[in-house]
Amino acid sequence: MNPVKIDDAKTHLSELVQHAEPGEEIVIARNGKPTARLVPLAAPAAGRPGGWEGQVWMAPDLDEADATIAALMLHSDPPE
Repeated sequence: MNPVKIDDAKTHLSELVQHAEPGEEIVIARNGKPTARLVPLAAPAAGRPGGWEGQVWMAPDLDEADATIAALMLHSDPPE
């Protein structure tokens, strides 16, 4: 697509966005000079189960409550 004049871009923004959504790049020009691009946003990465496998380590005692922290949260004296 040829560069779109900025005034035309203002008038036809909705139409230009429809062209950009599937991947077309729209160049917007001011005084005949390209100054901006209208491009689609990158789709968010689809989460999949196990996607972090091998990249994250969790301590074996991750789910175990720490007695000192639990006592502090319950406003009681921590164990010695």
